[in-house]
Amino acid sequence: MDRFSSRHGYERPDAEITIRHEAPPELRDAIITIAYRCQLKPSNLRDILCSILYRAPDRNNWSEFPNIDGEVRELVEDLEWFEVYDFVEALAAACHRSEVSFENEVNRGFRRMGVGWQLIDGRLEVRGAETFEVTVRQGIEQLQQQGKRTASGELREALRDLSRRPQPEVTGAIQHALAALECVARDVGCSKDTLGDLVRRHPELFPRPVDEVVIKAWGYTSNFGRHLQEGQPPQFEEAELMVGLSGALCRYLSRRGTHVNR
Repeated sequence: MDRFSSRHGYERPDAEITIRHEAPPELRDAIITIAYRCQLKPSNLRDILCSILYRAPDRNNWSEFPNIDGEVRELVEDLEWFEVYDFVEALAAACHRSEVSFENEVNRGFRRMGVGWQLIDGRLEVRGAETFEVTVRQGIEQLQQQGKRTASGELREALRDLSRRPQPEVTGAIQHALAALECVARDVGCSKDTLGDLVRRHPELFPRPVDEVVIKAWGYTSNFGRHLQEGQPPQFEEAELMVGLSGALCRYLSRRGTHVNR
């Protein structure tokens, strides 16, 4: 829509991310409002919700407003939190011909409400702080531009693991993130060594004391990404940190564009 704020480039600052593995009532209501704004009817939403919940629609409700709309709101209340996000993805597929971009509206609403998800090409992916988003996305883009498809694929898989519902795959995210960095470092260092050995043998790969940070990150990955300890699983925030760190370091290495001396 042609809003005053859009025409003049005004935007509310993003709220702090406080919602990720939940779907409070205000979020559920906002999704319905956005769907209506994108020209879907209550009966369209009811069909999707009944499919998710394996229920039959109430045939006694035949008018779009208020009857089917009321049924829609009751059905949305019955969704588990992760099913709410399934609902969002289904709505995105249903809104592909709308004059109003469902994806843009959802992402704008999520940023205002502090929701840690974003809709990208019809798929919900984890959203972090702006620095995290810029660092990781630009890291993937840089690797793709240089034809480093294995490394970019690993970094993308790390994001997907963080985005899994109902439970993020934090161990997998850590593994994929450091695998991406190891892949790029091997290419730049002309070696098949592990990341830790590469940094020790080629201190010129990273400026000091970043090289020590990389070695410690590799050790952390060995402890928590591959050799899990009972009762000590990594936390989501730790996995997010490792993915962001890997994205920044992958981008740094790929932008150097030359091999170090063997």
